[in-house]
Amino acid sequence: MAFQRVGKVGDVPPGTSKVFEVGDNAIAVCNVDGTIFAVDDVCTHDGGSLDQGDLDGFEIECPRHGARFDVRTGEVRALPAVVSVDTFTVRVEGDDIEVDI
Repeated sequence: MAFQRVGKVGDVPPGTSKVFEVGDNAIAVCNVDGTIFAVDDVCTHDGGSLDQGDLDGFEIECPRHGARFDVRTGEVRALPAVVSVDTFTVRVEGDDIEVDI
């Protein structure tokens, strides 16, 4: 595993998320009040993309059925999902967002 540059901090304003393709992975990068987190962009309930859902504090909501996940830990915060999403270690180097895949 190694850190890979996915984008710039300016690409993901506070309170938003954006998906970046890293190899075969779709990673949802989330900016919570200036702190960057990264989770797998696949809802564990039905495989939908999380990036179109709302980011509310540390929780991202799947737009399809309302499952919610903590972007810090991947833990489920609201049904119908029961399995956590994968999270990735993030570092910011200058203005670059790097994710450990």
